[in-house]
Order: sequence, then C-alpha cells, then structure tokens
Amino acid sequence: MTRRDTLQTVHEPFGDAFYFGPERLHHRYENDPEERTNSGFSDSTYRTIFDNIARDGSEGKRVFIKDMAYYWMPPDNEPPKIAPSLINYKRGVGTNTTELSPVTTRSDKAGKPYPYPTEGEPGNPTVLPKDLLSQFHFTFLIRHPKHSIPSYQRCTTDPLDKVTGWNYVNTNEAGYAELRRLFDYLRQEGIVGPRMAGQSTNGTDGEDGNNDSGIEICVLDADDVLDNPSAMIEAYCKSTGIKYEPEMLKWEEEFHQKYAKEVFEKWRGWHDDAINSSELKARAHKKAPKTDEQLYAEWTEKFGEKAATWIRDTVKKNEADYEYLKQFAIKPN
Repeated sequence: MTRRDTLQTVHEPFGDAFYFGPERLHHRYENDPEERTNSGFSDSTYRTIFDNIARDGSEGKRVFIKDMAYYWMPPDNEPPKIAPSLINYKRGVGTNTTELSPVTTRSDKAGKPYPYPTEGEPGNPTVLPKDLLSQFHFTFLIRHPKHSIPSYQRCTTDPLDKVTGWNYVNTNEAGYAELRRLFDYLRQEGIVGPRMAGQSTNGTDGEDGNNDSGIEICVLDADDVLDNPSAMIEAYCKSTGIKYEPEMLKWEEEFHQKYAKEVFEKWRGWHDDAINSSELKARAHKKAPKTDEQLYAEWTEKFGEKAATWIRDTVKKNEADYEYLKQFAIKPN
C-alpha cells in the first residue's frame, strides 16, 4: 500500500462473491438476504470481480491482490464446478475478463446457488478455470493456527463482534486445507515452481528445474516476517520482481493511514491492529513457546471453556496443513 505509484492494491475482493453474490458458495449469509443486499455486493459474481481487477490494472500499475484461497472453493469438500459467470473464459484472453461475451448469472434462483449447473475441471479444486488461474503470479502467506484461530475467535467475540458483524465461528472458514489444495494444484499444473524462493538451487526433492514456470514457489510465514521484516520482505520482493525499499515498511504519513482505512473498511474490525500501526518492525523478543496446556488455559481465560475447546480442536485439525506448507517457506537469515 506504500507503493501506490507502481502497485494497485486490491484487498480481499473474492469474499464479495463467496458470501454475498448470486454465485455465493458459503451459507453464512444464506438466510439473510437483507444483509446480503446491505453489503453492496449482492450482485457480485466471480466474473465482475475479475472485471474490476482488469480495470484496476488498466493504468499500467501492477495489481497486488491479497485474498483467501477458500473463497475460490466450495466449503466442506463439495466437488468444485466452474462459476457460471466464467464458463466462456478461453485461453488467450489473459486477465481482462471484460473482453468476454456477457454471461447472465441468475440472482432470482430460490435456495442456495451451489452446486452450479456447470462442470468442474479435472483436478482443479476451484470454481475458476485453470487458464484464468495461470495468468496470475501466486505467492502464499501462512501463519500457525495456534495464532490465527484464536485471532479469528476474538473477532467473533464481544465486543469486537459488534464491529465485524460476525458472532459465531465456522471450522470451514479456517482456510488451511483449501490453501494446501490450491498450492498443490498450482505446483502440479506448473503454474508455480519448481524453483523455490530464497534458494540458490533449482527444484525440490530432486527436481532439476525442467518445465520451469518462471514463477518461484514463494511462501512467507507471518512469524518469520514479524521477527525479521526487512530481510523477509526483501526476499519476497526479489522473488516477485518488486523493487525493495526500506521505506515500504513504514506508513506513518497521514495519506498512507487514510488509504489503509479506506481499503480495510469493507472488513471492519478485522484489521484494526494493522490500521492502528505505523510501521512493520522486528519484534523486540520472539514469542516464547508455550505448551498445549498453557495455550488452552490462556484461551479459556479469554474466551471461556467452550470456545477454548473449539480453538484447540480447530488448531489440531489444521496443523498438518500448516506444517506441510511451512516446509516451502522462505528461510529467515
């Protein structure tokens, strides 16, 4: 967000279609049409979101999108089908979906929109065509679930739930399994890899770099970034072709603060810590490891026993996917 001269930031656009639009995949707002309408996104489809992204990139800036992999997948391992608004996407169009012929996506259908009346693509875990996915440069940000899941719980607990509008948690919104499935699919299809960011040798597990996509496997662990932000962000920039400048880690100027608040407004309450900060600097002390018992006691004190049990079980359910992705992460210096 501090490089607005060269980068156009788009913050979590796909949640609009996932939760609110006529192609919505999740049930969170299924029985609340008023809330879907009030969101301003009740007409958002996956196609209209890509149309907006294309327009964001029309001024020559590189578009930087931060989003959730699970917004592209049906919850609970339902078989994926291509979003109706994207069924006529063809290779060669690139990312500019505005060039496609119009597709009408019904918003008057009674009941849940999913499953769609379309087919999926073999092996593709998403509702997006592979040819469209292949137009993007993917990178991945991970965080240990013992940190992210309690944070999720906090945003759905009084008093913050009054700000976010979320007053309950869903295990299928943790997102780790979906991120792993997307990651593996992109590697399998040669959309990323086999080279890994931050490594001087090609490939992994004996791969020699043949069929190189030209896009490195770039995984950042949030704790590594917080422990050594300058080195980790510099490595990220090197992998993605962004010029690194130390000043990009500071945003104390009023115009940066104003812009961040505007970008984060859609998901009010979820990013208050970031909004109220002015720079990304190394933690004075690394987080001391805690036993499972200590963590459970801490969660119980903050959220109560029922919520603490849900956090514990959800962390355990997602740890294997996190550890799998962690092996690909850029190694801190």
